[in-house]
Amino acid sequence: MGDSVNTKPLLGCIADDFTGGTDLAGMLVKAGMRTVQMIGVPQGPIPGDIDAVVIALKIRTCPVDQAVAESLAALDWLRRAGCRQHYFKYCSTFDSTPRGNIGPVAEALMRALGAPFTIACPAFPANGRTVYKGHLFVGDALLSDSGMRHHPLTPMTDANLVRVLQQQVKGKVGLLEASVVARGPQAIRARFDALLGEGCNFAVVDALSDADLMAIGAACADMPLVTAGSGVALGLPRNFHRAGLLAETEGTAALPVAGGLRAVVSGSCSIATQGQVAAMREKHPAFRVDPFELASGRDVVGEALAWAESRLGAEPVLVYATDTPESVQAAQARLGAEKAGGLVEEALAAVARGLVEMGVGQLIVAGGETSGAVVKALGIAGLRIGPEIDPGVPWTAALGGGKPLLLALKSGNFGTPDFFLKAWGKLT
Repeated sequence: MGDSVNTKPLLGCIADDFTGGTDLAGMLVKAGMRTVQMIGVPQGPIPGDIDAVVIALKIRTCPVDQAVAESLAALDWLRRAGCRQHYFKYCSTFDSTPRGNIGPVAEALMRALGAPFTIACPAFPANGRTVYKGHLFVGDALLSDSGMRHHPLTPMTDANLVRVLQQQVKGKVGLLEASVVARGPQAIRARFDALLGEGCNFAVVDALSDADLMAIGAACADMPLVTAGSGVALGLPRNFHRAGLLAETEGTAALPVAGGLRAVVSGSCSIATQGQVAAMREKHPAFRVDPFELASGRDVVGEALAWAESRLGAEPVLVYATDTPESVQAAQARLGAEKAGGLVEEALAAVARGLVEMGVGQLIVAGGETSGAVVKALGIAGLRIGPEIDPGVPWTAALGGGKPLLLALKSGNFGTPDFFLKAWGKLT
């Protein structure tokens, strides 16, 4: 492994949920930056051989004031760590409500950094997320026509990101169109200047390909704060290379050898995860967690762990609460959205903790909220980022003492249908 030129992390990132943090960290590793993801603001030392730090928070759907306060605390830590540039990462489907939390957090970070202007670009073409004329597409469908229209917490019914973001911020939002992006970094920077001159504080940026993301990243080299999905991060490491701050480094995705048993815990109800759960159920043992049974007081966690103990071994097992939008809505209608979600998260986190105590050393967790609950239940302070399974989803290793534990924290919308089946092969 080569030596990095810097002695402090170059890029400091704040992610609004845990799978989003892992997604971003994986992209940075793929682009040549040694990266760790910390779960919340670090309370102790971090590894010294890193180029980027991602602080993963759980602020996507919490009250706006809480999201802003936690983000500013993370920014303060990153600035004290010596980071030269900062990145606020949100989902590639721009998950939010008319109140936030993307806009208010971005504006708070801008004020703290003295940044008058930044971008907003959730594009991730490798996973079918593109922005054209300011409209976000999921595959060939507008965001508002995709499965995100029925998201239980952040239903996205408007694909026009200029309009969506403008509802959330006090500053003015402009658009930087694909025709400008196609002309390269210099043209993009000139358009940034023009938009700032017109009184804009944000530019929603079109992006249709990885080449667009590289050009956008290059244009953001001197921007104190970048706000985006994980895609734009592909273009940032080259800026540090060009500035002589980052050396070419091999082995950025290396992880410790992991043994132990294998399991999947899935709480996401996205269409992608529904397909992945169905594919795994055809080949491996599966246990369903029912929110109504949890609400009745039944010891579903104990039953799941007893079930798993007799089946863990040569093949992985699946414990899941993944269900159809109709079933989720029925549970929310009867139990309340917050209670239903909380019951499932708490149960799956307890199951994950029990599985690790049984000897599971390779654990996949599906869903941002579920991943957040699981890493907290396991007391994990941070993750070293390893090899990519699918775009936006790497294997990671828990930092700290004890037996090695490898985790894959998967955003609900990410991954191919055979994700749960093929992931283990990436570790051999």
